[in-house]
Amino acid sequence: MTHPRRNVFVLGLDDANLPALQAAPGAQDLNFHGLLTIEELQEGEVSVPDLIDRACQVLDAFDGSIDAIAGYWDFPVSTLVAMLGERYGTRATSLESVVKCEHKYWSRLVQAEVVSDHPNFGRVDLGADDPRPPQGVSFPMWLKPALSYSSELAYGVKDMTEFKEAVGHIRDGIARVGRPFEYILDQLELPPEMDGVGAQVCLAEEALEGLQVAVEGYVHDGKVTVYGVLDSINYPDSTSFLRHQYPSALPAPVQQRLRDTSMRVMEHIGMDGATFSIEFFYDPHTESIAILEINPRHSQSHAELFQYVDGVPNHHCMLALALGEDPALPNRQGPYELAAKWYYRWFTDGVVRRIPSPDEVAKIADSIPGVRIDVVPEEAQRLSEIGQQDSYSYEVAHIFTGGDSEEELREKYDRCVAALRLSFDSPTAHSS
Repeated sequence: MTHPRRNVFVLGLDDANLPALQAAPGAQDLNFHGLLTIEELQEGEVSVPDLIDRACQVLDAFDGSIDAIAGYWDFPVSTLVAMLGERYGTRATSLESVVKCEHKYWSRLVQAEVVSDHPNFGRVDLGADDPRPPQGVSFPMWLKPALSYSSELAYGVKDMTEFKEAVGHIRDGIARVGRPFEYILDQLELPPEMDGVGAQVCLAEEALEGLQVAVEGYVHDGKVTVYGVLDSINYPDSTSFLRHQYPSALPAPVQQRLRDTSMRVMEHIGMDGATFSIEFFYDPHTESIAILEINPRHSQSHAELFQYVDGVPNHHCMLALALGEDPALPNRQGPYELAAKWYYRWFTDGVVRRIPSPDEVAKIADSIPGVRIDVVPEEAQRLSEIGQQDSYSYEVAHIFTGGDSEEELREKYDRCVAALRLSFDSPTAHSS
């Protein structure tokens, strides 16, 4: 007896993630349907009510069962999964639990209720004639909006001159995501400590020190499970990621502390039926562990890493939860001991002179086992016009490598960078 294929609607379904979704166990029995495009969801200032209306038009017109609604992107996707889930009866965590993670100020308040190690933090009055750091928050510090995409508008500052410059940038750009986020806050009954805070708020927090590490997990029937710990390694003398590497090389007792903290915080937030990822700093000198931020979704950019090492992409957990099934991942069943996602970056603005064709990229990847390459910009595109970049660099390619040692991971990355032969002109030379 054959069972009918189930229909999974994926918000922001993209070509880069479709192969990973199709590689999940049981995916051969699923039909994947895109629901709204990346451009609709993330470009310009989005309107959440308009996005909901467009999504509902697609879902209402669908002639078949709506078995799951899922997504692996930040706001507004994370909130839309919860809101559409409530409307269509699909499995999702509550909207409140999502916002408790995504609103950086509210998240800090919630974390402080159960975690002792966290940076001093406070709000910056963007409307003041002479904005000042919050009382008790010292330089160096980070300024960031309550919500942003991919570290957009996040600035590390070490003195008042840099503070005022960063406040100006945030003040000018905060509305693009902040205004739509206000609509989400209006759907919730907020606690007294959030009265008057809103979504267009700037958070200041003292800079954390140490090694950066990411924890991925899920909550199923109220039980928190951590399925992966990854190291986040920056470029030298930079706050920009060079690579994420799985599994972590941190000592087992440290990884257990990271797991315990993650479980305690996610239970307190009240998330259920969803994946999450938490970024931490671990200081080996003081042995302190501090949360940087909590994301109410797994990291789609780590899918290949789990597939290389464990044998199954982490998308499996998202799909299983959305379908009410066991989300457990296999452990170390993949072809490689280690895997990394590398961020090939350019640290000055430029105009793309040459990028390889898709066929050239495919040939490079095919010639090196355990490699996948995504080129970010398009021919003749100016790097500063690429969306969702951090405040200090431009991602020009993502290179995934699997191997049995760090040396093998780096050797494959170096071969890919050399073979891509990406080149850039200076914007001044290009305009003249």
